[in-house]
Amino acid sequence: MWAAGNLFYFCMMETTSIVPVSFTEGAIAEIKRLMQAEGFDKTQKLRVGVKGGGCSGMTYLLGFDQPKENDFHFIASGVDCVMEKAHEIYLLGMQIDWQDGLNSRGFTFKNPNASATCGCGTSFAV
Repeated sequence: MWAAGNLFYFCMMETTSIVPVSFTEGAIAEIKRLMQAEGFDKTQKLRVGVKGGGCSGMTYLLGFDQPKENDFHFIASGVDCVMEKAHEIYLLGMQIDWQDGLNSRGFTFKNPNASATCGCGTSFAV
């Protein structure tokens, strides 16, 4: 394993994988808590992505989903993740956090690729 900036590259059996997004300890704890819920489908992976819409143009996606054939697979802090390959350009270097305060509760996104963000932090422009 070697690092370049905040990105880590893992070499295993002649395959190099980039971990495009990182998670804070709080985010990982919340994701693992959700994965431990009774009835959780363990065949699902954590999907990180974007979709068109939102007040700034694009909205973040974060949820559990079945992997698709053309997904980019990566492991972030021990969590199996998938992402559409085309979304990496928008999300490379992003950090996902979990806020559990009185004024805000939920996942937050720090995206170095965003040229603008909305007030709620779930929508961005590039």
